[in-house]
Amino acid sequence: MEQDNKIILFQEKQVRRVWHNAQWYFSIIDVVGILTENERASKYWNDIKRKLTQEGAWLELSEKIGKFKFLAADGKMRSTECANRQTLLRIIMSVPSPKAEPFKLWLAQIGEEHIQEIENPELGMERIRALYKAKGYADEWIERRMQSIETRKQLTEEWKNRGVKEGQEYAILTAEIAKATFGLTPSEHSRLKGLEKQNLRDHMTPLELIFTALGEEVTRSIAVAEDAQGFEENRDAALQGGKLAGDARERVERDRRVKVVSAQNFLNQIERAEKQNGLPEEKEDK
Repeated sequence: MEQDNKIILFQEKQVRRVWHNAQWYFSIIDVVGILTENERASKYWNDIKRKLTQEGAWLELSEKIGKFKFLAADGKMRSTECANRQTLLRIIMSVPSPKAEPFKLWLAQIGEEHIQEIENPELGMERIRALYKAKGYADEWIERRMQSIETRKQLTEEWKNRGVKEGQEYAILTAEIAKATFGLTPSEHSRLKGLEKQNLRDHMTPLELIFTALGEEVTRSIAVAEDAQGFEENRDAALQGGKLAGDARERVERDRRVKVVSAQNFLNQIERAEKQNGLPEEKEDK
């Protein structure tokens, strides 16, 4: 699953999440920040822990909270406390906020949508298409983006089956492919585009998306052909796949006299669409 697919919106705010044990786990800090509108959400969360400890509820609750790592803009994985829907509802009860009830309804809606998408996976893809369309993206770009999402999904499933650990190892392999394909790491590519913490792939041109997907698909095919097992063997496949995509990019740039790597972003387009369509603002990818 792509990193940008681990983020969901509630009333213009982003909530990071991770799929674990057949259910979503949500970042508690993100939720507390939304409910309290407090910039120091981690301090507020520590206060809630103390309150729950005094009530004798923290010990049982803490056993249901997991720590998961999310990829940050600097390329490092940051550990974050997360809870599933049931545990999160208990935490919400400890936060006096007018947004508590809407948040509960939002969590219930997420559960219903997930059930629908299990029964019909195309529903999830159609929701993504509709969101991109509402943000002003052209149909051609949307199709390229959807293809890149599917390619990424197939690659990460292959990594998982071949013993690569989700999180840090996924991030390293992704950076290796990108560096070999574009001559830039994802963080360098983001800086070129003037992005802070927004999702890089949502600001790629169609050509950049094509070569991103090419590097990842070739990497997957090499891993399958060579039966790569574990991190190191899959790293070799990533380097090979990225290099082949990079060679193809250089040929296109030389023959067509165009630069594939672009400083273009869609920040202004998204901002206009948000104002016109009343969409949640695009937030930083924490």
